[in-house]
Parts: sequence; C-alpha cells; structure tokens
Amino acid sequence: MPEKPPNKQTEFGYFDDEHKEYVIIDPKTPYPWINYLGNDGFYSLISNTTGGYTFYKDAKFRRLTRYRYNNVPVDSGGKYFYIREGGCVWSPGWKPAQAPLDQYQCRHGLGYSRFLSSKRQVHCDLTCFVPLGTRAEVQRLRLSNRTEAPKKLQLYSLLEWCLWNAEDDMTNFQRNFSTGEVEVDGSHIYHKTEYRERRDHYAFYSVNSEIQGFDTDREAFLGLYNGFEAPEAVTRGRAGNSIAHGWSPIASHFLEFELGPGETKEWIFVLGYVENPAGEKWTADGGLNKTRALQMAADFDSGEKVTRALAALADYWQNLLDAYQISGPDTRLNRMVNIWNQYQCMVTFNFSRSASFFESGIGRGMGFRDSNQDLLGVVHMIPERARERILDIAATQFEDGSAYHQYQPLTKRGNAAIGKNFNDDPLWLIQSTLAYIKETGDFDILEESVPFDNDPAKANSLFAHLTASFDHVVNNLGPHGLPLIGRADWNDCLNLNCFSQDPNESFQTTENRAGEVAESVMIAGMFIAFGRDYVALCRHRGHTEEAERAERHLQAMATAIDRHGWDGDWFLRAYDAAGKPIGSHANRQGRIFIEPQGFCIMAGVGLDDGRARTALDSVNKLLAYEHGIVLNYPAYTQYHPEYGEISTYPQGYKENGGVFCHSNPWIMIAETLVGNGDRAFDYYTRLAPAFREKHAALHKTEPYVYAQMIAGKEAATPGQAKNSWLTGTAAWNYYAVTQFILGVRPTFDGLLIDPCIPAAMKGFQITRKFRGATYEISVANPAGVSRGVQQMWVDGTAVAGNLLPVFAPRSYHRVEVLLG
Repeated sequence: MPEKPPNKQTEFGYFDDEHKEYVIIDPKTPYPWINYLGNDGFYSLISNTTGGYTFYKDAKFRRLTRYRYNNVPVDSGGKYFYIREGGCVWSPGWKPAQAPLDQYQCRHGLGYSRFLSSKRQVHCDLTCFVPLGTRAEVQRLRLSNRTEAPKKLQLYSLLEWCLWNAEDDMTNFQRNFSTGEVEVDGSHIYHKTEYRERRDHYAFYSVNSEIQGFDTDREAFLGLYNGFEAPEAVTRGRAGNSIAHGWSPIASHFLEFELGPGETKEWIFVLGYVENPAGEKWTADGGLNKTRALQMAADFDSGEKVTRALAALADYWQNLLDAYQISGPDTRLNRMVNIWNQYQCMVTFNFSRSASFFESGIGRGMGFRDSNQDLLGVVHMIPERARERILDIAATQFEDGSAYHQYQPLTKRGNAAIGKNFNDDPLWLIQSTLAYIKETGDFDILEESVPFDNDPAKANSLFAHLTASFDHVVNNLGPHGLPLIGRADWNDCLNLNCFSQDPNESFQTTENRAGEVAESVMIAGMFIAFGRDYVALCRHRGHTEEAERAERHLQAMATAIDRHGWDGDWFLRAYDAAGKPIGSHANRQGRIFIEPQGFCIMAGVGLDDGRARTALDSVNKLLAYEHGIVLNYPAYTQYHPEYGEISTYPQGYKENGGVFCHSNPWIMIAETLVGNGDRAFDYYTRLAPAFREKHAALHKTEPYVYAQMIAGKEAATPGQAKNSWLTGTAAWNYYAVTQFILGVRPTFDGLLIDPCIPAAMKGFQITRKFRGATYEISVANPAGVSRGVQQMWVDGTAVAGNLLPVFAPRSYHRVEVLLG
C-alpha cells in the first residue's frame, strides 16, 4: 500500500495528481464520499465504503441494485464483500462489517474506485469499474497472505436486487413481496423479476470461479432481524443455498479456499444488464436466454482481460482531458482544470440531476435548463455527444418557445412532473447551441430538422427553435418592458405567481396565478447576453433582417434595465406580482441578489458608465464572505407568500442566503469584464474544491468536486456544503476559469486569447485542442498586469490582435502571449 505523502492536506485524505486519484485514508469521512462508474448508459455510484447502486440509463425505471436514502446508519446498501478468517469478519471498504482495519485506502479515480485494506496480515485489493462499451460493472478482488503460514479463508459477496422501478420498489410492497424471481446456474446468479411478462431485460451477478455455495434470499442470508454488518450466513460460516420466491432477492456467492504463505488469489465478479429482443427471450426449451450474459462474463474472466479494460478506460479519460491542460504556478489550479473539474463536468453531463447521494434518481430526469448549461463544461471534450444532446433537448420545446422543464433519459420525452413555465428555460438553448458552434464550427446543426414537443408533424430547423427561444422573451414582457418570470426563472425558488398557503403543495407544480406583472431582471440580462450571440450568429449566416430585428429588441431591453432595473448601487432582482421591486434598498430583507449583478454585467450593461464596477463592489461588500458569495442578503427570516419557496428555507441555506455555488462564476466572469483579475481569481479559490480541502471536516461533502450549496454567512453552520456532484456549478466554474480567467475562448472564427489573472501570476502554459489542431499557448506576465494582450506570436511570427485562426486538423502550433 502506498505511503501517505508528506503534503497530505486533511485527516481524511489527499490528492494523488500522478494517478489522478483522490485517496481517502479514513473510512469515517464527514459524509459518504462517492465516485461514478460508467460512461455509456450503464452506471454505478460507489462510496468510499462500497455503498451505492447501479442502473441502466434511467435511475428510476432501470435500477439494478437497491439503495436506501437517508437511512440509519448512513450509506446502507451497496456491493459488499465479507472476508472471514475463523471468527474474524471484515470488509474491504470497512462497511458493512465495520471491523477495524489495519490499513485502509479508497482511491477514487476517473471511472474507477480502488480499495486497499488489510486485516491480520491478509491484504485485499478491490478495483471496481465499468469497462468501455459494456453494460456491466467489473469487480476485481485480490487477496494476499502476507504471513509465512497458510490461511483458511472464506469470501462472501452481497448485493440486493432492486425490482427495476426504484419508486415502486420502495413503496408497493403488497405486490413486490410476491414478484421477485431469481435463478442460479453455476457461479451465475440471475435476477429475472417480471421477465416472464413484459420485460425484455434481466440482470446477473457472476464470478469467474467455482463457488461453494450461494444465497438469493435476503432473510436467509442476513437473518430477519439483522443488518448488513453481521449476516447469519457469514457468522455461521456457510451459505444457505437459498432461492428467493418473492420477498427481497439478493445475490451472494460463497467461496472457501486456502492461501499459502505469500500467495495471492484473484477473482473477477461481473454485475451485468442484458436486453433480449422479443424473439430471443427464451431458449428452445423455454429457459432464460443467457447467451449475452455468459459472453459478457467471459469477456472479463481473467486478470489479463481486466487489466486491458482498465488500460482502455485510462486512455479514454486521458484523451478527453487532453483537450485542455494547464501548467501553471499553482498545483491546486492545475489539478482542478486538468482533472477534477473536467471529470465532474462529464459526470454531470451523463447524469444531469438524476442520481447522486442527494438526488434519489426518482424525482428528476434531465433538466432543460440544467442539460443546456452542463454542455459548457464538456463540449470541448465530446462535441459529437454534445450535438446529440442539443437536438434531444430542443425536441422537448414547444412552438411558442417554452419548454418542458425536464425530460426522461430513457424516452427522451418531456414531462411536467416538476412543473413548467420557467421563463428562463428557452434562452439556455441559445447559449448551448452557440457554445457548440463556436467550439466545432459546425453550422450545419442549425439546419437539422427537430420536432417541437417530440411531434414529427411539428418539425422545423434548429435555427427555428433558437428563434422561438428568443421570441418567447419578446412575446412575454411585463409592464416595465422586462421579461415576465412565469413560474420562476433560474432561481427555482423565486415563485412570484404562486402564493401558496397549503403545506401539501409543491411550489414547482401547484397552479400559478395569471402572471402578467411579475418580472425578472435576471432574464433581462440573460436575454441580452445570449441575444447578442444570436444576433452575431444571424449576421454570420447572412440573416441580416433577422439580426436587425433582434438587435432592436436587445436595445429595448437594455433601455428597460437602465430605466427600471438599476437601484442606485446594484441591479434589482425582480418585480413581484404587485409590481413592487425585489432586491432593492427599499426591501428590509433580500435587498441585493447575486444573479442580476452577474448577468446584467455579462450582457454589457453598465460597463461603459461605471455601474458595473459599482454593482460588483456592492457584491463584494454585502454578499461575499470566506466561503463564497451568498445568493441574497439579508436572508428572509419569515415566510413571504408573494416570494414563494425562497423564503421557506432557514436563513443562510440554499436559495435563502446560502452560497448557491452555481451563480458565483457569473460574478467571476463579470469581474474579468471590468479587468479585475485579482478579485475574479479570489472568488474562484473560495469555491474550487482543491483550494477548500483544508475545510474538509466543515465542508462535509467530497473535497474533490463542487457542491451545489455551501451554507452562507447567516447560517447556523457557515461553510458546510450539501448537494455535491450533480450541479451546474461544475460547468460554469470550468467555463469561467478556462475562458475568462485563463482567457482561452472559442469564437466562430478562432480562439480568442484574453486572460484576466491575478497581477502576481507571472504566467502559465496551456495546451488546447481546437477543431482538430493543437495549440501550445504560453502566457507571460512580466509587467504584473491583470489583463491586456500586448503582443502575440504564432510559430515565431508576430500577429496582430489576439485572435488565433482556425488551423488545419492534426496541425501543431506554438503561441506566445505577452501581457502588458
């Protein structure tokens, strides 16, 4: 087991940059610290104590293994192993047996997790991952005897099958206790609940070794009144060979063996998902068709095959990360940009907001707004998949430009399960599409035929969808000429047309009052910021008339913000249903909000007359504190029906005065637009996980990925995080640091080089792959400025301006940039 490095940052673990891992050295982390396995439809969540679950494509409708959220003790359920030597029982990840380990490491890497542990001089090395292009999780377990005497050992595996529909699995017991069905064939355990009827899929769990027994009935294995920590089968030292008939089916293999002195043995376990076409469900004699399962297990039945699959996975991730790499003066910045931020962006792209240890995988699918924003962090790595995602999202839009707020990943069809009429939604499609085109130069996507509301009879070009998005704002303006907010805007909890008094109602789904008054200054800023790109696109494509029409609407919106959106020292947040301002000096609480300060400045409002700097100084004075920038201040201390859910949270949490991390990068970008690199980078370091690692015990959630929320300065627990992993924070922080702080920004015509860095930063080097070419960019800052390209050289030749042209694919170019 590798030694702890001398620069270990916390009592819980450290970054291993060489191996691109976060190494956890204490299983009792402040909260379960997890990783994600999989990248092509088959996914697993795995904690630092091997908790978690697995699903195929949809965490609600295709969940393979069971997991219990908000359980006592925390993180109960997973893919577990028990190692028994005499009366001593322990687990490689500490849980579930919870016997003290002589050594423990959990090494969360890119698409895999590795557990290194030992007890009584038996060493265990467990690696879990999902091979590329495979609907299976592979677990390679090695046991080594590090004594000079033989050891007699037993090994038990355990997972609990979920009966596919996760919500039904945890509620509909009157049916489910009678439907569970399994089959055991040698060392393969098959879960075939409902396969006899409408399902064309089953799951299996196998091991590449003869077994000495098995169990498939949970009660027989655990005992009715036991938990996972001390199963009856393990305690008595033998499996019961139980077959589940309903109740709660599980899969457990039992292996008994001897390890000689210094000997190592290895087993490969495979948890897989199989779909059989209707005509291939059964064998000729009426049995389960196991052909695909047996082939999948055979694909990984040796250590050599597993090693090759792990190497391919490592190559896959390295190729993705290579699209943007920095070598700078701060290793924490390097590891965030090069490894962990990009990795989290990919995970968030795959999962949207569906399945984490804070999202149950049941209540939410793929968000319209969320999925569009997530593309900002991945389009440079996976442009083809980004293209597909944009077309999927656009198909859930209505002809008037509005959209379903979410859609299901299995069907790609929109649904209104958590409401609709969030009036910011349509604009995000403009942002994501333009980000894709700037990255790839693929203007042809605009001509793709995309249905409205998934109805082929209503298909039109993607460009028509963008026009509909733009016009949805134009056609929904309030009395001040500002956009109507609808159910809410980006801040889902600012519900200005709801007026809910019923505690049984959801703010997101209850019927709203007719909303012809409540307006959003934030959407106004978004409209101009994204609308300017829409105008540029129109001009680039020769749609001059449309560009001029759109420009008139943008100018009218800028005038409306000037007249009705400025409060003297900052931008207003909104107008409520009575036409009263929100986010104003006139308000006792909620006097200033973060969102319009970011978006109005990103839109260019106030850059020429000093208002932008004034607003940002107000943010720094009133909203910023040690752990980030809070969303609003002062927080609400009582419920306001006219404001909605935002006022239901205790002060300092979530949208009510919490650091809603997603919005902080908007201020970072705004600071770069006024040339304040020191403050932009300062704000970046307050949120970036590698810079916050020293706060690990307080922070609670993983120190290697962003969280959605950090408790604000008015909270009882300031600095404590919640809702990690699946958050737009990942994409927006990556976008802010790479394109605005480090300043390498794609445009229609090339790469714009416009860094805005701390004056003390003397330089950095970036490798950027762009449209097939490789740019090696070296930035020097001898004058100690924050912003301003004085001179640029390409392949040794001085060039005018700071725009790098598009070079031929597979070409390589050296770029030198002098700031001054």
